[in-house]
Amino acid sequence: MDGRGAVEAAAALGSLDVGAIRDAGAREAVVRLMNLVEELAAENRTLREQNQGLRDELARLKGQSARPSGLGGKVGAKPRDTSSEKERREPKERKTRSKLDKIVVDREETLTVDRATLPADAVRKGYESVVVQDVRFSTDNVRFVREKWYSASAGQTYLAPMPAGYDGQFGPGLRALVTVLYYGVGTSEPKIAELLCNLGTLISDGQVSNLLIKKQESFHSEAAAVRRAGLASSPWQHLDVTGTTINGEAQHCHVLTNPLYAAYDTRPKRDRLAAIDVLMGGQDRRYLLNDEAVGYLVGMRLSASRLTAVQTLPWHALMDEATLAEHLARRVPALGPTQKRWVHEALAVAAYHAQTGYPVIRLLVCDDAPQFSLVTDELALCWVHEGRHYAKLAPVLAAHCQALADVRTKFWAYYRQLAAYRKAPSKPERLRLAAQFDTLFTSTTGYGALDRRIALTCAKRAQLLMVLTHPEVELHNNPAGLAARRRVRKRDVSFGPRTADGAKAWDTFQTLAATAQKLNVSFYHYINDRISGRLAMPALADLITQRAPSLNLAASWAKS
Repeated sequence: MDGRGAVEAAAALGSLDVGAIRDAGAREAVVRLMNLVEELAAENRTLREQNQGLRDELARLKGQSARPSGLGGKVGAKPRDTSSEKERREPKERKTRSKLDKIVVDREETLTVDRATLPADAVRKGYESVVVQDVRFSTDNVRFVREKWYSASAGQTYLAPMPAGYDGQFGPGLRALVTVLYYGVGTSEPKIAELLCNLGTLISDGQVSNLLIKKQESFHSEAAAVRRAGLASSPWQHLDVTGTTINGEAQHCHVLTNPLYAAYDTRPKRDRLAAIDVLMGGQDRRYLLNDEAVGYLVGMRLSASRLTAVQTLPWHALMDEATLAEHLARRVPALGPTQKRWVHEALAVAAYHAQTGYPVIRLLVCDDAPQFSLVTDELALCWVHEGRHYAKLAPVLAAHCQALADVRTKFWAYYRQLAAYRKAPSKPERLRLAAQFDTLFTSTTGYGALDRRIALTCAKRAQLLMVLTHPEVELHNNPAGLAARRRVRKRDVSFGPRTADGAKAWDTFQTLAATAQKLNVSFYHYINDRISGRLAMPALADLITQRAPSLNLAASWAKS
């Protein structure tokens, strides 16, 4: 059978009404045959993608160009669109609003008409105002002539001090502009240097790099304060991870956020220990053996003999990395790599929950990546991420396409009901939505891949329905995903920092830029205020603390 015949046969099979087949055995055989067609089609797609990937890699090794993707036709596969925006969002009526009340008028100029151009009977009817926005963009080079004194008795020279904010050969205005263009706007270092040179400033790419990375201790401290204040502002947080690089080496940028702030933390790994380190603000990791740690290891099914050996470690005593390694080497030498990781995770989680010096988060809103589980008491999974699993299904039979479309329609209709519940929670509605979840995600369609997907969603019932007991949390992890895009866009333009100091600067200033945006604070004015030494604007961390009570913290957080 040629390709066209296979397509026609699949179309005929897909249009078959399986329910009309009276014989149960024949009906079961047809259902299995249809699912086999789907499995073979999915396997064929996977093999085609792998084959194309190998061809691209072979072309690269030969010094040739790989086939571009996303152009349609035979030139490459267009990435599948898994966006749920159209399905989950209800259209809203757009309303135009005046912007004049938001524009600060810096100066006013009265314009008059040349009376010589007017007719003799012209009568003045007052004035008509128009507001025009403009900027001034020019150099402000200053020659400072510093008074100089010398004391023979003291053997010392005295120079008049430089004004606040002036340090080195570049003034505060230029340094603030460079910082905002690079971290706030996402401009590359060479383009910033090119812009400044066009204005008449003599500056090299290396000098721009130094302005962005060196002597940023005060900003590092501000970013650390922002993260601490943000963690203290609510017992729930969003957390996501995106790829990044340091000097070409793959790393992971962890993005922690809630409505008041966003914090960035680049780390070599994206495991459970890294998640704990992020929640602890990057402080030195500690380990603690207590009942919680033992319960963690029991849940991981650590063997009884090794669990007994682990319990010979000092109880209720905080240990650093070196101390724990020494105890394990002496008392539990037979631990394998996976079992050793379990022990480290168990004791690190226990230490995080037991400490009182840093805010302890009770609930994470995230996707279903395994490293996020067991870190906090509760977990709320992202409905948008769950919906992507359904969008990735690509059935070829018409009956299965229709079944998938029906399930996705019900999925997002249910999501909108949960969104309505968040605005007006009640016990009757909570019970109704819980029952509706069970009905929707225990159904079967006969399409094997879809039924398995439905069962996987049902298995996450508690995490997906966390909103029923905590209506203050979001149904999705979009805040963290949107914050992660800031790093992705910066990565696309500048690839990645080349040093650890550069990575730290990226984290610090992206934290300040994203937080300023959430707090409706001008990032440019904030950076300028700090670099100039005026310090007239309140610290971002203080603003977070002031606005924290405005977050909708439900009474359900109270411990019984």
